[in-house]
Amino acid sequence: MSTTLEQAVNAALTTVIDPELRRPITELGMVDSIEIADDGRVRLAVLLTIAGCPLRDTITADSERALSAVPGVTAVEVELKVMNQAQRDALKEQLRGAGGQRGIPFNQPGSLTKVFAVASGKGGVGKSSVTVNLACALAAQGLRVGIVDADVYGFSVPALMGITQPPTRVDDMILPPVAYGVKVISIGMFVTANQPVAWRGPMLHRALEQFLTDVYFGDLDALFLDLPPGTGDIAISVAQLLPKAEILVVTTPQTAAADVAERAGAIATQTGQSVAGVIENMSYLEMPDGGRMELFGSGGGAVLAERLTATVGADVPLLGQIPLDILLREGGDAGSPIVLGQPETPAAVALTSIAGKLAAKPRGLTEMKLGLQPR
Repeated sequence: MSTTLEQAVNAALTTVIDPELRRPITELGMVDSIEIADDGRVRLAVLLTIAGCPLRDTITADSERALSAVPGVTAVEVELKVMNQAQRDALKEQLRGAGGQRGIPFNQPGSLTKVFAVASGKGGVGKSSVTVNLACALAAQGLRVGIVDADVYGFSVPALMGITQPPTRVDDMILPPVAYGVKVISIGMFVTANQPVAWRGPMLHRALEQFLTDVYFGDLDALFLDLPPGTGDIAISVAQLLPKAEILVVTTPQTAAADVAERAGAIATQTGQSVAGVIENMSYLEMPDGGRMELFGSGGGAVLAERLTATVGADVPLLGQIPLDILLREGGDAGSPIVLGQPETPAAVALTSIAGKLAAKPRGLTEMKLGLQPR
């Protein structure tokens, strides 16, 4: 075996990314052993976090593909093993930091994650579809993005993202499924079939807290929380657990919807949060002749933005208006977000534009440790 081939094989393995942790398997201590025969046959042993890892086939295929592309490698055999408890403990400490301390990482002084709580005054305004498409649009730009489906009673994010696999549990750590580059966690991943969730306030709070502490999202650029409609238990819990979260208010154009949506944003005056902006969904229907049919009236989003600006005492912009589009609905039913499947459509263009505005929002340096020393 030549040293050059060994180096090439090791370099190739750094390109194999764990599909759940989104980091190279070499960095995560998952490479147990590498054997390279004189005739170029490579035998690789990979350590899985748990025996029933749902993406074991993906890891095998990616490893085989990476190694087969190395000049001089004639055959590849991948053997899957399972980490022992000491190895899992070492991995958890590596991911969580020294001591493997649990907590909400997005509240740490050094966190640069933008947290957006997507709210609405009432159901049926397309809040979840907006959340999913904004997250996917940011991920398509190369950002690291996560979604917490906090709508415990009306969870829909897994279906909208086409996710059917359950999360992976590594002792007390939960690894969220990844779709379209977005890490997602939802109570829908823990219930059987379409079983309803009938919980009171304290149970809702505990579920949200567990999502934020036990689920390993890693270092995110943006985290979206899809809130249930209204200003109930979850909205209050988000304010308590993620006090720096910014509220995105989704409404439809009609005055009645804007009136109700104003309450979802005005809660910021009681919780001390800021409102990132208003998104008007189902704004109009584009006609074949180029005209627009405003099925639900017009102006509700702009009026809501003006009212919230006056209420919270800070500028609340209207971030965008999303037209009605059958493809948006069809993409949701198929688990294929429109910003990825049909990016040229007016709805996708509007959603991508809104995502760009959120990405451009500066991250405040309040309470941020800059590592500067006086001289």
